[in-house]
Amino acid sequence: MTHPKAQEADVALLLEGTFPYVSGGVSSWINQIIRAYPEYRFAIVFLGSRREDYGQFRYTLPPNVVHFEEHFLYGELHAHGQPARRAGNREAFEMVQALMRPPVTEPTTQQTLTLLQQITREMQPGGKLQLEDFLYSERAWELICDSYRRHCTDPSFVDFFWTVRIMYQPLWMLARVAQKMIPVRVTHCASTGYAGFLGGLVHQLRGTPLILSEHGIYTKERKIDLFKSEWIRDNRNVFQRDPTELSHFRQMWIQFFEWLGQYCYAAADPIIALYEANRLRQIADGAEPKRTFNIPNGIQLARFAPLREQRPTDPPPVLCLIGRVVPIKDIKTFIRAMRRVVNQLPESEGWIAGPADEDPAYAQECENLVNSLGLQKHVRFLGFQKVEDLMPRIGLVVLSSISEALPLVVLEGYAAGVPVVTTDVGSCRQLVDGLNDDDRALGSSGRVVPIADPQRLADASLELLKDTATWNAASAAAVARVERYYTDTMMFDRYRRVYEGAFARSGQEVR
Repeated sequence: MTHPKAQEADVALLLEGTFPYVSGGVSSWINQIIRAYPEYRFAIVFLGSRREDYGQFRYTLPPNVVHFEEHFLYGELHAHGQPARRAGNREAFEMVQALMRPPVTEPTTQQTLTLLQQITREMQPGGKLQLEDFLYSERAWELICDSYRRHCTDPSFVDFFWTVRIMYQPLWMLARVAQKMIPVRVTHCASTGYAGFLGGLVHQLRGTPLILSEHGIYTKERKIDLFKSEWIRDNRNVFQRDPTELSHFRQMWIQFFEWLGQYCYAAADPIIALYEANRLRQIADGAEPKRTFNIPNGIQLARFAPLREQRPTDPPPVLCLIGRVVPIKDIKTFIRAMRRVVNQLPESEGWIAGPADEDPAYAQECENLVNSLGLQKHVRFLGFQKVEDLMPRIGLVVLSSISEALPLVVLEGYAAGVPVVTTDVGSCRQLVDGLNDDDRALGSSGRVVPIADPQRLADASLELLKDTATWNAASAAAVARVERYYTDTMMFDRYRRVYEGAFARSGQEVR
């Protein structure tokens, strides 16, 4: 496939594991943003794990994407041939050791940030900390061995060695990417993590303004990835675990993601959240409060409003989960809920509409669960579907996720007049019950239930599907809420002001 190339662009979107290779809410939002501003020239810098982990594009690149490049973080982890013996710079490795050492007392964000900025400067060409030194020097070996002896209780040194290498080696690749990236007026990240680190590097090297739009909080989502089945829930529905219970490997990864987040937050202005709880989380994680504000997602009403007239008089007994078949969506809770729903409403169906190729092992477990519960005639795996084709045929949008931000699929359902039953994650309670007095006065547009509770999910769904008047009231509230607060024109106006402000700070005009 031939990708567009350019000598310069207006905005570089720095994307980790999303558009254009992976479908989902963040990717749909990115596609919206690009197409909303045809006068801006976009460059896409895609960061993935390994090339073989991705197939073909799931999205067609809009015409105003003038440049595309892709880089894979874990593509080159092994040496080719026998590497030369190296000593390594003592001063540079002392900085790395200070960063890696588990602190006796919690370091301040500024202390961590200062160390990170010093280290990233030394990672540049001509600096004291080159990739070959990290991979092959005696000081690097001594540092890894010392860290393992002092802090790691896990038995395998080989696993520890490769964890360190996999974690840190991509940073040098990103330093090269930052050096060689085409000139742009602004960079824009949809997450912290490696993409946010790249944005911070470009800002540090060139002074290029960085915009950060966090849909979910990257550090929280990576924790969930690390501990999918081990999470416990506190009384705020925030998944967390006592750090003393975690292996040193996992503590290292968490600390590493927190470092990347702090580095990105220090460079980004503005730092945008989808809703207030996430904005407060950003501040708690080190974001400067005055740089933070909220811009909620928005959807195109004209695309979905006509679908309201296509549905039957009574709500169809179809519960539809629209999303990827991956553990964070907790598809198994939805399937278990369907057993209870079918027991009480035998004509009901559960549709799972989303790609199943991201985690084939989990997808197979979900199919096995359907079979074991005798739901083969009631639960269908539809694969990727056009949302417009689904909405007139379903009675409820269901989210059983253990983590969400502000899910577009809920807004799409609302615009089509379909209520939602969702777990109490992200902004979902705000979307269902309203944010302030005026919003709450519109009424409830569905139901909110606890995480991983199939019975509560089933009962809430049955309450809506078995009572047409209750369903109609939720549908009317859904339409009113999305039309008043969550349209794409509102979102695009706000982001236009963000871009114009960043262009002004860059001192360069858009051609």
